[in-house]
This record gives sequence, structure tokens and C-alpha cells, in this order.
Amino acid sequence: QVQLVQSGGGLVQAGGSLRLSCAASEGTFSNYAMGWFRQAPGKERELVAAISRSSSNTYYADSVKGRFTISRDNAKNTVYLQMNSLKPEDTAVYYCAARGGYYSSASRDYAYWGQGTQVTVSS
Repeated sequence: QVQLVQSGGGLVQAGGSLRLSCAASEGTFSNYAMGWFRQAPGKERELVAAISRSSSNTYYADSVKGRFTISRDNAKNTVYLQMNSLKPEDTAVYYCAARGGYYSSASRDYAYWGQGTQVTVSS
């Protein structure tokens, strides 16, 4: 069992930066691949970035490549999403998620979820 608690997010102007954090309690964090998803109103939840258990592999959606960076610190049981050059279309509720084994782009494959945090980018 893994409990995920998110922090960060908020309101920022276009071109600005935010960092999201997701801290895991319970379980062995290094056993889980981690993903950051987002869901905008009226849209499906989509994978934004993912990272393997040892940080050796990462994935980014085309829409965020070169702007977002996912990282993790297994000693601190925390995964991060650094978001730079934010655009209004990045506005969404962001969720971290954990999955045993390798990461997946399908939200249904993740067993554990953070509470979600709102990111709003104003133009």
C-alpha cells in the first residue's frame, strides 16, 4: 500500500514555472514507477511524464517535452515535476500516480494516486 501526498501547484502567468512534489508514505517507494497525469475540464486524464524505478528511463508527452522535467529521490520517497515555460493549455488538475513494475501511459494501470493539485496558467 502506498499513500501519495502532493504539494505545489497554484496560479502562475504564462512563461512562468512551478514545481510539483509527491511524497510517498508506506510501502517501498523504489519498487514503483511514477507518473504525473493531468486532467483538464471536459478532457480525459493524460500522462504528462513518467519515470522508472531507478530513474534510468523517463517519458514525456510531446506537448511538454523540453519544458517539463520529472525526477525522483528514492531516499526521500518523493517524485517531482518541474514545469517551465508554462502555457495556458497546461491548466489542469495534476495527479501523481504509482505503479509496480514499469511505467505505463494508461491511467488504469496505476494503483495509487495522489489527491490532485490545481495548476492554472493565466495568459
